[in-house]
Amino acid sequence: MKESEELTHERERMVENQIRSRGIKDERVLEAMATIPRHVFVPSENRHLAYADAPLPIGHRQTISQPFIVALMTELLDLDGDETVLEVGTGSGYQAAILGRLAKRVYSLERIPELAEHARGILRALKVDNVEVLVADGSQGLPEHAPFEGIMVTAAAPRVPVPLKEQLADGGRLVLPVGEQAGQILECWERQGDDFRRDRVAPVAFVPLVGEHGWDSDERPFSWWL
Repeated sequence: MKESEELTHERERMVENQIRSRGIKDERVLEAMATIPRHVFVPSENRHLAYADAPLPIGHRQTISQPFIVALMTELLDLDGDETVLEVGTGSGYQAAILGRLAKRVYSLERIPELAEHARGILRALKVDNVEVLVADGSQGLPEHAPFEGIMVTAAAPRVPVPLKEQLADGGRLVLPVGEQAGQILECWERQGDDFRRDRVAPVAFVPLVGEHGWDSDERPFSWWL
């Protein structure tokens, strides 16, 4: 996809001013954020805000996350390129595209069929061929392709879904927001055999994870969440 020089410069400024300056050090993450055209994942009416320091609505009461949060969650997975990664919550497909630059294989689960199909179309147009988008209850994971060296959940869970912990490979990392619907803590879990080490990273606010191991219903007040 061709783009204007102004869009390229906006993306470069996003990486320098919003991401690198806030402490993201992984050069592979920074390169991915500088390469993937975020604006094509944003609805046309908000495309002029694509590189702003904020989440944006993408329809169906969902959002594309703030660029810094995308970078932070990606860095926490600590990917080196050989991993199979599970993403729960495809949304626009932007985070999946970033993960596709950094991992060997990505499976991305989305419960809303229209969002899944739209994300597939954008990923095809960008020739991202190592990401598969599936319509499923992401809170149950994807056992047929487990274990995963990395699992990222881009929606807020009331507690860590047990299936996701079970599907994490030894030495793998699970990154997700955990807490109430009004606000959560971003957590990073690392599996060490049958044990798990948890780091609480930062306060965040995501849309709820809806499913068997998430919230029972997505009926909630909408806000400008991550």
